[in-house]
Amino acid sequence: MNRRTVLALAVGAALLASGCTGTGGTSKGADAEAPDDPSKVSGTITVLTHRTDLVQDGTMKKYAAEFNKTYPEVKVEFDGITDYEGEVKIRMNTENYGDVLMIPGVIEKKDYPKFFASLGSQTERSEKYRFTDYTTVEGKVYGQSPLGAVPGFIYNRKVWREAGITDWPKTPAEFLAGLKAIKSGTDAIPYYTNFKDMWPLTQWTQVNGSVSCDEQATTKLAEGDPWAEGSDLRTADTLLYDIVREGLAEKDPTTTNWEASKPKLAKGEIATMWLGSWAVIQMRGAAKQAGANPGDIGFMPFPAHKNGTFCAVALPDYNQAVNIHSEHKAAARAWIDWFTDKSGYAADNLALSPLKSAPLPDVLKPYEEAGVRILDLDDTKGAEVKTIDNQSEVGINKPDYRQDLVDLARGATKGSLDDFLNGLAKKWTETQQSLGS
Repeated sequence: MNRRTVLALAVGAALLASGCTGTGGTSKGADAEAPDDPSKVSGTITVLTHRTDLVQDGTMKKYAAEFNKTYPEVKVEFDGITDYEGEVKIRMNTENYGDVLMIPGVIEKKDYPKFFASLGSQTERSEKYRFTDYTTVEGKVYGQSPLGAVPGFIYNRKVWREAGITDWPKTPAEFLAGLKAIKSGTDAIPYYTNFKDMWPLTQWTQVNGSVSCDEQATTKLAEGDPWAEGSDLRTADTLLYDIVREGLAEKDPTTTNWEASKPKLAKGEIATMWLGSWAVIQMRGAAKQAGANPGDIGFMPFPAHKNGTFCAVALPDYNQAVNIHSEHKAAARAWIDWFTDKSGYAADNLALSPLKSAPLPDVLKPYEEAGVRILDLDDTKGAEVKTIDNQSEVGINKPDYRQDLVDLARGATKGSLDDFLNGLAKKWTETQQSLGS
């Protein structure tokens, strides 16, 4: 998973407001059934992908070669797209948007049956796979993510040890105390916001569910106040505010640089960043390139304990789907099933497998050993949350409000944290009421 992937995940919901006026499907409700006999599946399929890096370096061709050992009569061609969201949105105004594609964030969930062929019932698929809620419409699943990630703090173990901290903080107060120890006892920047690149700030929304250990956290966003006292988002936003307010982040957030931050964390110049398990492989790669120890890259959950345990949420990457207009639905479905089940793509990216039976990746072994509870959030109300978010103009998956939060914390703007968060809550709950939520 690369930066484009994470940006797409973080802002995909925000793109809903721009709409999509595609032709829709003339065969609404069409299914892409799993083929029984691989030898009878044939045709040339085009797979649209945001992973231009893997297309360019030949990795996707290697996956296709392995796929052909099972499906020899299917030819797989890849179309790597840099501006994936923007370009695919345009293509979907026609019927020509590949045979397999990653579902763009611009497409509203209720419209999935217009554009994609069903992969089967949610009841059946949820027994085997994670993330089925995210693409389910009226009981049918229209996409499947080939990998997932878990949010958390990427940190430099060596720096934290030098500051005298060996155990994960269990509360926001303990976490702040740890950052203060790093500031006073090391030369590292305790926390790095990546403010200028903007999209990393959206990652803070992924705290939702971790504080409360509640798989219904998304439903509560649709039905209640996300910034009520003790809520997940209020806890997360308060911690970010306190980090900046107490001088525990970089001196000038407007000068941050995402690419430069990776070797800095790897070398111990930065101690901590809130991102996700997808970033571990990138930080380890940066460590190797910088001549630092990849083993210094650690990963810890949000500092909150519920009934004696940490919790973290499992989140999907882009979901693969079959174009409802594809002339080779069986071949397209075969690719999705094989890529999800057999390719090793998730393991290759040190990511969470969508297969419920699969072991956790190595980067999450510390979570497993510490008994961190991995939550699969119920996304039944996910579409409602996006609608409220867009119409309220709060933007929980946009960077703007957290940039405003950081500016408030560093004194660039005036006001109180309570007034700021209560203002967000007012816009959110008023929109809920106007929509009848």
